[in-house]
Amino acid sequence: MPAYEGGCHCNTVRFTVNLEPTRLIDCNCSICTKKGVLHLPVEDADLAVTAGETALSIYQFGSDTARHWFCQHCGIHVFGRPRTAPHRYSVNARCMDDFHEHFKNLPMVSFDGIHHPADEVG
Repeated sequence: MPAYEGGCHCNTVRFTVNLEPTRLIDCNCSICTKKGVLHLPVEDADLAVTAGETALSIYQFGSDTARHWFCQHCGIHVFGRPRTAPHRYSVNARCMDDFHEHFKNLPMVSFDGIHHPADEVG
């Protein structure tokens, strides 16, 4: 399985993902839209923070289910645990080294985070 490296803007936070990328997820919820993130789903065992773990800060809001980690130095969101799948990571594909070479042309799947199932009132 290929290994890809990535990091925040200032490169304080560095990480490696081991996966065969198959798709990117574009979520239209408020935070994903404002961050401009493209999600790359990654299983726990396939993500390793290789530098700057102590520089990571977490942001949560609403139900506090989703977790968004960002570099406290440059403010870039590097990965998180989405509300729809809190058992795995979602890496910000735009933080991957050589994003345009390895990830930009992957199929894009849209996710309607504005109308998240957990927000439906019955």
